[in-house]
Amino acid sequence: MRRVTLFVRGSPLHGKVIPVTGSLSDLLSLASITFGIQATQVFNENGGQIDDISLIRDDDVLYVAEEESEVDPMASFEIPEQLTGGHTDWLTLNVGGRYFTTTRSTLVSKEPDSMLSHMFSDGDAWGNKRDHTGAFLIDRSPEYFEPILNFLRHGQLIVNDGVNLLGVLEEAKFFGIDSLIEHLEVAIKNSQPADDHSPISRKEFIRFLLATPTKSELRCQGLNFSGADLSRLDLRYINFKMANLSRCNLAHANLCGSCLERADLSGSVLDGANLQGVKMLCSNAEGASLKGCNFEDPSGLKANLEGANLKGVDMEGSQMTGINLRVATLKNAKLKNCNLRGATLAGTDLENCDLSGCDLQEANLRGSNVKGAIFEEMLTPLHMSQSVR
Repeated sequence: MRRVTLFVRGSPLHGKVIPVTGSLSDLLSLASITFGIQATQVFNENGGQIDDISLIRDDDVLYVAEEESEVDPMASFEIPEQLTGGHTDWLTLNVGGRYFTTTRSTLVSKEPDSMLSHMFSDGDAWGNKRDHTGAFLIDRSPEYFEPILNFLRHGQLIVNDGVNLLGVLEEAKFFGIDSLIEHLEVAIKNSQPADDHSPISRKEFIRFLLATPTKSELRCQGLNFSGADLSRLDLRYINFKMANLSRCNLAHANLCGSCLERADLSGSVLDGANLQGVKMLCSNAEGASLKGCNFEDPSGLKANLEGANLKGVDMEGSQMTGINLRVATLKNAKLKNCNLRGATLAGTDLENCDLSGCDLQEANLRGSNVKGAIFEEMLTPLHMSQSVR
């Protein structure tokens, strides 16, 4: 069913939307009842008289008159410019229910290739729909359209507080305002907060621990804990893969079953820490202190430090039964009085390493580099089957 917006001749106010049914006489009768007049003629918005109901289209804006006039219909009443939608310079846009009044030149001049330019540069070539006031209907967000219209007016990007720049950018892309898109992309980039690489503090981490259910997996991959005091905390089974734990205080922390693969532990203090079953593959613990640590798990789960950088570490007195130190670097490390029974040290760099007082029974030292290493006061003698180079 078609419907039209009707006005009394010459008046842009108090329009009524009515259905178009039956004949032209039926339309005039309905208009007469609606406006309380004796409507006998109907005109389109350009002043042309309509005498055939088939000429009326859906959403047309029409004007009714009481009696036939012998003068030119356009002389008897004047259609306001803002209602005609003709090729006048001033026009009104109804964008998402909000009205904007601007000039045609504003919409077409600055961005001649934009959608808005094509919509209004050639009269009503696009067949733009209008509301009951004659304003052009545009089904977009008025909040995001306002900065676009102001940009077309004066070439400056001005956005009110609280308006999302991403929303304005999407509208600019929709309307094809290329020069504004560049401004918005720069503004959005500049408005983004700088990446926060500041280390996580002990207080923040404890709050994080308390807020996490005990059965949930804690994933701290890649986080920055540099210099943090995490001593004596229960950090069991936490995933610290690739985390920055350099210069951290982890003394007496419980890291049982934790993943420290490729983590940076350089310069950290882990004295007395529980490292049962820990995974430290390819981690960097250069210069760290691990005195008196316990790597030995009674259940048989072995700590894995394969490929780790342990240059200059102090691991004196640590329990490392069955530990995997294959191809790890322990150059200049202190391993005095360590329990390395059954440890895998194949291919390990033990150059200048102090192994005095260690228990190396059944340890695998095949292919390891023991140049300058100290083997004084060994608890058990090395056997030739444990070949070293």
